[in-house]
Order: sequence, then C-alpha cells, then structure tokens
Amino acid sequence: MLNSANPALSVLTSEPIDFWLTDKGSGTDRIFPSSQHTCNQSCIFLLWGLLPALHFSSLSSAIWDMALFFFLIFGFCTGPGLLESSPKVRLVRGPHRCEGRVEVERNGEWGTVCDDGWNMKDAEVVCRELGCGAAKGTPSGNLYKPLADEKQKIFIQDVNCNGTEDELIECDRVEDVFDCSHSEDAGAMCEKSPPKVRLVRGPHRCEGRVEVERNGEWGTVCDNGWNMKDVEVVCQELGCGAAKGTPSGNLYKPLADEKQKIFIQDINCNGTEDELIECDQVEDVFDCSHSEDAGAICEKSPPKVRLVRGPHRCEGRVEVERNGEWGTVCDDSWNMKDAEVVCRELGCGAAKGTPSGNLYKPLADEKQKIFIQDVNCSGTEDKLIECDRVEDVFDCSHSEDAGAMCEKSPPKVRLVRGPHRCEGRVEVERNGEWGTVCDDSWNMKDAEVVCRELGCGAAKGTPSGNLYKPLADEKQKIFIQDVNCSGTEDKLIECDRVEDVFDCSHSEDAGAMCEKSPPKVRLVRGPHRCEGRVEVERNGEWGTVCDDSWNMKDAEVVCRELGCGAAKGTPSGNLYKPLADEKQKIFIQDVNCSGTEDKLIECDRVEDVFDCSHSEDAGAMCEKGQPDI
Repeated sequence: MLNSANPALSVLTSEPIDFWLTDKGSGTDRIFPSSQHTCNQSCIFLLWGLLPALHFSSLSSAIWDMALFFFLIFGFCTGPGLLESSPKVRLVRGPHRCEGRVEVERNGEWGTVCDDGWNMKDAEVVCRELGCGAAKGTPSGNLYKPLADEKQKIFIQDVNCNGTEDELIECDRVEDVFDCSHSEDAGAMCEKSPPKVRLVRGPHRCEGRVEVERNGEWGTVCDNGWNMKDVEVVCQELGCGAAKGTPSGNLYKPLADEKQKIFIQDINCNGTEDELIECDQVEDVFDCSHSEDAGAICEKSPPKVRLVRGPHRCEGRVEVERNGEWGTVCDDSWNMKDAEVVCRELGCGAAKGTPSGNLYKPLADEKQKIFIQDVNCSGTEDKLIECDRVEDVFDCSHSEDAGAMCEKSPPKVRLVRGPHRCEGRVEVERNGEWGTVCDDSWNMKDAEVVCRELGCGAAKGTPSGNLYKPLADEKQKIFIQDVNCSGTEDKLIECDRVEDVFDCSHSEDAGAMCEKSPPKVRLVRGPHRCEGRVEVERNGEWGTVCDDSWNMKDAEVVCRELGCGAAKGTPSGNLYKPLADEKQKIFIQDVNCSGTEDKLIECDRVEDVFDCSHSEDAGAMCEKGQPDI
C-alpha cells in the first residue's frame, strides 16, 4: 500500500514520499524508507504503476521479487546516491605513494581536494586509508609539480575529519567546489611504513636476495614462478626504480642460513601492485631450498641529493633536487643524523662531519633556491626525502647552506699491474674476493666509469688486460662480462652486466687507462719536489697544513700521492724558508691518516684553522721518486 499524506500532490511536486511493502499474510512490514532518497516525477509514476502487483498477498515470493525490483528502481531514480561505490584516495606527484597532492575518485574520475579547512586530522585519515602510517604534514599540493591540469575537477573542500575515520569519504565535506584553484589543492605527507621486503647480500640496497618480513622475522622467497613482474613490484616497493633482472638468489653469498625460513613461493604479481604482499602467493614452503631463493636487480633511482664543490662526490655543500631543479638546504637544526642519511643515500659510507656549506666556494648563486630547512632525520632513513623537513625557506641565506662530509667507501674496483693506480688490468671485488672482468663488449664508456670511481680523471684508453704482466692467476675468477655502462654512472657496479663468466680466459681480461688527476697536495721550498712544506689545494687556492698531530702516517700518504716513494721524515715546515706569507691561509689541522690512503684528502682532518701560525706548518720528506721531466 502507498502511504502519503497526499499522494497526488507528492507525484506532482516530486516531494519525498515514504512507502513500504506489506506482506498481509504475515502481517509483517517490509520497509524501504525514502527518507534518504528523493524520487523524481518519472520515478513516482513507475512506482505507482507497479503497486497493483503488490496485492497478491498470497504470493510472498512475488512480493520479494518486487521488493528487489523496487530496490533497483531506486538506484535508477536516485542516481549515484544509493548504488555509488565508495570513493578512493591517492597521493600523486610526490617522491613516493605516501606523499603528494591529494586526489579522490568519484565514478571512475579523479579530482583534487581544495585545502580550505584542510588540517592534520584530515591528513591522518588519508594516511590511514593508504596504509602509510601516521600523518607527518599537510604541505600545499602546489609543491608537487606539475600542478593538476585545468580540466581536472576539484571534487571536495572544507573537509572536516575527527581523525579516527578509516576513509576520507567518512568525513564531513562540501561536494563540488567553485571557489578554489589548483594552486590551493591539498597535500599530505605520511610516515611511510617500512617496506616488508628487502634485498640482501647484493652490492647495494637495490640488488640482492629477496627477503620478506612476517611478524618481525625475515624469511626468503622460493623462486618457483618468480619473474620480472614480481621483481617490478619489489623494486617499486623499495623505491629502486624499474626492474632490471631476476638473478638467482644463490649468487649472493653467503646463502641464507639453514635455520632461516622460506616464507612464500609461487608469487604471481601483475606488476602494478605497490607492495609484494598484495600479490597472489603461496605461504609456508616445504619443497624449496635456499639454493632456490629468489633474487632481484633494480634500476637504482638516481639520488635526489648531491654534494657539490667538495674535493670529491662524498663531501661538499648539500643540494636536493625537486622537479628537475637543484636547491640547497638551510643548516638550521642540521646535524650528524641528517648527514648520515645523505651519506647513505649517496653510497658514501658513514658520516664524518657537518661542515658549513659556505666552506665550499664559490657559494651557491643568489638565484638558486633554498628548498628545505629544519631537517629532522632519525638517522636510519635511506633517503633525505624520507626525513621530516620544512619546505620552502624564507629566512636563510646561502652562507647558511648545510654541508656533509662522508667516509668515502673504498671502491669496489681497482687497476692492477699498471705503472700507477690509474692504469692496469680491471678487477672488481665481491664478498671480499677480487676477480677480473672479461673484455667482451668492453669500451670507453665502461672505462670512463672505472676512472671516475677511482678518482683518476677521464678515460684515455681500453688496453687489453693481458698487457699487464703477469696475467691473473688461473685460480682467480672472472666475475663479470658484457659490461654495458652509459658512461655517467659513479660506480662500475651500477652498470648492466652479466655475472659469473664461463667462456672467457684471463688473456681476455679488460684493462683501463685513465688521465691521472693532478694531486691536491704539493711540497714547496725544499731541495726537490719530494721534500718541503706541505700545501693543499682547495678551489684553486693553496693553503698550508698545521702540524698538530702530524706524523709519519700522514707523510706516507703525501709521498704516495706525489709518487715520491716512502716517507722518510716529518720535518717542521718552518725549516723551509721563506715561511708562507701571512696572507696565505692554513686550511687543515689534526690530520689523522691510517697510512693506507691514496690521497691526503681521504684522511680525517679538521677544516679551517684558527689557532696555528705558519711557524707550525707541517713538512714531509720522501724517498725521492723519479726526477721531474
């Protein structure tokens, strides 16, 4: 029956009406309230025409069929109100899926969110919905370039979450926005959950044996069914760029311990998932051994940070990249934990110091922006962009730029049997063992990378490694072949290559000849170039070295760098007259070399000296090498 104060008026005016179906056989009312939905006039006529069918009280099944039909009619009449699927949310144009401009989905279309009223409670809900941990900030969406296209709609504004909701759609909000532009789009920065996957025993964090975490325990992955789509997801989850290969995990020695479990096998990803755990998989494996563990090689993303104007790529003024532009970092709150993350991201070992960026001349150009300040890293992050920070800086100048000094990692490549360390047969290190490189496809681009990694300047040639006698011992392995560098990599290990070689002999070992870099140290005022007062070069200017803590290990490194043989003594620099001019700076003191370094600049030291005079300049006496030509 139809219940309405005035059915005819309701039909004519399209006012909301209440109606229900009654099963007179049972006396039970099956209620379909219209209080949340408004039927238009055509809808009412449809309902009115169907009412006679409801008088067959003895046919309860017919009544239920009609009830279902009414439900479908309601979906038709009310549009998206009743049958609409829940909107989704995503963060776009950020460094990873847990930071960026907020977009919501409605009926298959993505639109942005106006930042009117947007706050941390709203961001908290977005982060929760995405599984990205706690909210860390609400940056303006216009930081994430390019801005949304003008044709893209702004779906909601005045979002008002209490912060406990599971989805953004549960929050109060205003739909369809007319007074906002995309420069006012909302953004969110979440505490990205640590990945549940890692790559171990490889040359860097983006290559190695695959391990997954479950309840705090790490286990391996059986390689049954393992393919490039699966690796694509692993690389994406780790922020390591595109997948490059699916090597067997048994290449990464030592193998996993027998006690370590193999958690999953038969993984079947479509390649678009954000996390490996989202892929189909079989849990708990009984028919695999660790010799069948899965491996992955990813295209390591170029770092979004660099150190410039320093003596090498692992020391200098800190710069970060945003949308293809490089800017500096204000040193407010900058500390060793922040530098630790920079050094890790660059593959430069541990942090050794946080010198002021203004030591690295010339200073940044006035037109160069200062992108971030108040960086606050825990020290465990893999990338600087994962740390808390304040974007867009207005109260810093380039004299306050941050700097970092890292413990430069020893290279994983060397040149042996040549006339000096910048020429010879190429050898690479893997798990503490040195092996050679087969010269199949070896070319100048590959040599360029070797020379760069060794700090030996530009490549000058690719002589056959068999020129450097004696040849490698037959027992020495040939680790890689078919090396294919673009020539811009910092390390040979970043280049495409084939591991484990079976069809090469040591007569085919690769070689490299580099343009040896001029030393950054010299000995002056002595009887020859291998004895005198020590001077070091920085940004084209020569300064002296204070002799505080100066010893034979330090002199050993100076003599090695100059090609002057072994160190014979550490005479005071004031023996070499005339003394340095008062205007000449004293650049470093408290030098602390282990004695094995190739260059003085690789040793620990204190920069910029205030409590030394030129009467305390350091000196060195070397076992004279070859005469100057």
